[in-house]
Parts: sequence; C-alpha cells; structure tokens
Amino acid sequence: MFGPLSFVVPLALLLASCATASTFVGQQQVAGPAATADGISVYFNQRRQTRYRSPLTDTLRQGDDLEQVVLDAVVGAQRSISLAVQELTLPRIAQALVERYRAGVQVRVVLENSYSTPWSRQHPSELDDHARHRWQRLHDLADGNQDGTVTQAERQAGDAVALLLEGGVPLLDDTADGSAGSGLMHHKFLVVDGREVVTGSANFTSSGIHGDAGAPHSRGNANHMVRIHSTALARLFEEEFARLWGDGPGGLEDGRFGLGKGGGGSVGLRQGEGQLQVLFAPHPRRDGNNGLAFIEGVLATARKQVDMALFVFSDQGIANRLETLARRGVKVRLMVDPGFATRSYSELLDLAGVVRPDRRCRIEDGNRPWPPGLADVGVPQLARGDKLHHKFAVVDNTTVITGSFNWSPSAAHQNDETLLVIRHPKLAAAFDREFGRLWQNAELGITPRLQRLLERDRLRCPETVNLAPPSALP
Repeated sequence: MFGPLSFVVPLALLLASCATASTFVGQQQVAGPAATADGISVYFNQRRQTRYRSPLTDTLRQGDDLEQVVLDAVVGAQRSISLAVQELTLPRIAQALVERYRAGVQVRVVLENSYSTPWSRQHPSELDDHARHRWQRLHDLADGNQDGTVTQAERQAGDAVALLLEGGVPLLDDTADGSAGSGLMHHKFLVVDGREVVTGSANFTSSGIHGDAGAPHSRGNANHMVRIHSTALARLFEEEFARLWGDGPGGLEDGRFGLGKGGGGSVGLRQGEGQLQVLFAPHPRRDGNNGLAFIEGVLATARKQVDMALFVFSDQGIANRLETLARRGVKVRLMVDPGFATRSYSELLDLAGVVRPDRRCRIEDGNRPWPPGLADVGVPQLARGDKLHHKFAVVDNTTVITGSFNWSPSAAHQNDETLLVIRHPKLAAAFDREFGRLWQNAELGITPRLQRLLERDRLRCPETVNLAPPSALP
C-alpha cells in the first residue's frame, strides 16, 4: 500500500500554469490554440507556431501542451468530472483529479483494463513483452532526478493510477460488466461540469503528448485535442459515460462496454456557425449506423478534396469509396503511420496500386488495388519512436472527421470509441495546416522501403503476387 499523498501538487500551483493567450508564465511559454471559433478550440502537440517547456527535457519545444489543455479543464471543474481514456500515466493530471475530488467535485474515471493496474505494483518478470516495455518506460519517467535509481517516493509520485486509487478517486475499467473486457476501451474524452468536452486522438501519456524518456528528439506521437464548450454535446458524452459507469465501483456489474451498449445512431448539433455530429461505437457488423459506414457517408459528400492523416487504415469499403471519389475528380491525399502503412491489410497499399500477401502468401479478401496507383499517398517523417497517431480527415476544407476511432473493423465492431464530425471552415483550416505540416516532408508513393518489401514478396510468394486482382469499380 501507498502512504498519504503528501506529494500531491497543490491546486493553486496547477492553476498558476493555466492560460489561454500567448504569454510567459515564469519560464513556461503558454500559447493559445491553433484555432478557436464558436466555443471550440483545437490544439496540436507538434505544430510549429507555438512552444512550451517540455517536462522531459526542461527545454522549450514546438507544439501545444496537450497535458495543459487537460489540466485547464480539470482544475476549472466546480461540480463534476467524467473521464474515459484508454491510458492515463501523467501524474500531474492524476494529482489535479485528486485535488478536485478532495474539494468536493464528483470525479469518476474509466480506463482500459490493460492499463488500470498501477505500474509500481507490477513486477516486470511477470509481464509480457509489450507490458514489460511499458513498465520500463514508466519506471524511467519516474526517475525525476535522472540518477538511475527510482526511489519509493519517486515510484509513488510517478504512478498516475496509484495516485488516483490512493486518493480515493472512483475508478473502474471495461471488466465492470463482468467480462474480461471489451475489444478496447479506446475512448479519449473528458466532460467537465456538464458544459464542456475535451476529446481527440491523444491518450493521457507522456509518449502520447510530450515524448519518450531518454529520447531527447522525441516529440510524442503526433496528436491533437479539441475542447468544446457545449452543454448539448456534454450531455451526449455524459450519456455515453453513464453506460460505461453503471452504478460504479463495488456495485452491480452493470457497466456496459463494447456491443453491450446497444449501438445507436449519430446525433447532430448546431454550434454557432458550425455543426457537430457525434457517434459512439461499437455496432454489430450488419448495423448501418456503424462507424465505418458513418465515415464513408461523410467522405461521400466530398466535391473537391479529401486529406487524411491516420494511425490505422484497414477498411476496404472506405478505400473503395475513395476510389469512386477520385474517379470523379476529387483530389485524395493520404498519410498513414509508418509502422502500419506497409502491412498486408493496410489500405494505403490499395490506394498506391500494389498488393502485399500476408505471411501465408494469402491476399486479403475483397482486396482492390487502384489502377493506376495514387501518387499522393505516403508516410510522414517523424522522430524515432514517435507515431502518426491522428485519426482525422478534412473534406473540402470545411469538414473534419476526428475522435478516438481508427479506421478499422475493430474500432467499428469491438471497441468503445468516439467519432466526432466538425463542420466549420475556420476549424477545418487548423487541421489543413497540420496536414500540410506533415505532408511537407512526407515520403510519397512507392517508397524505397515499400519497393524492397514488394520485391521480397515476389520472391516469397510469386504465384500469389502474379494473381493479385486489379481494381474494377462496379
């Protein structure tokens, strides 16, 4: 067990770092969002136009401080905080939640079950490779004075989940329905006082926001957040949270996760001069309200251009829809995370006009490479270890698709996810700029790495590759 949380940062100190206009607070530069309109603000952790002081290196770096965005929302709470996020490892956010809970604010937290156990209570020898690597990263981050030794006090202060539990904050995960967990509790949202929502692509982790310990060139996975002041939208997110929460920890196993939530359609709202539309996943495969069908429907409205920056893209239906749009003259541009882009089931390959068989020399059912392949597809150049973690598309420079939802069947039919559409030209322009930043140095088309993989495939699976199906629009 852990001792009293005497090391929790006082709320006044957290509040002192909050600001909305570009300014300096001490030596910490705090800047405004990439764009603000009609109660909606957008932030990107790698944008070039602003800087903040990295908690990892204590130096100024480019980007919006997404952790500060969350802290601003948390410390301003007066009545309630409902947080559903796949992973939370940032101690300052945990400390702020404990402070608000102790001040009488209702605080409730839902995590993915893979990340709901305090890392400081785990032993690395008992973990699989992925969990052991995560444990080591968090252990290294906890070494505050970088002397190579993590003391008990540093372990306590550096374990966000332990801080929450020891502080008494009610917390549960996706086993609260009596199951072994949903596909993934993949949400990334925060609702404050029933009046504002913070959501986007980022988990509340150092690697998701700031970077990796011991890697000074790391800037964190390329991510964004959206902060929206809207009681109507907050109500929808609170309803989703209530489905997950049930009667809370220690009660009946009545939280609902995954397909147990029952699906449901999207809901649209007016927001000033713009519009919002939200959909919560998952849905059964035959349910026409599913997230992939929803995305496809938004893309189908394109008349001029579709730009996509995606961590994962593995849905054939959306790839086929994009081909239809391209044949109509719509400009299509796609970037996918380098770690995913060349996998056999990556739809970037379809758009590039090539096929990669899997390990058994099989080609994905329904695969349809474009003839000819599209030149405007590729991967961004990122610092080693960082990922393109965005899940956004911009349609005709006016409409943005965002949220926690990766463009995959798992997101649509297994995971707890958020899809949010923002129809507002000013806000879409901020996403256009982020896309342009990544596109500027992207490796496009058949890259040397992809060419080498294709040559290996021809040697490894000659018959399969020669029989790869050409695209044929119905």
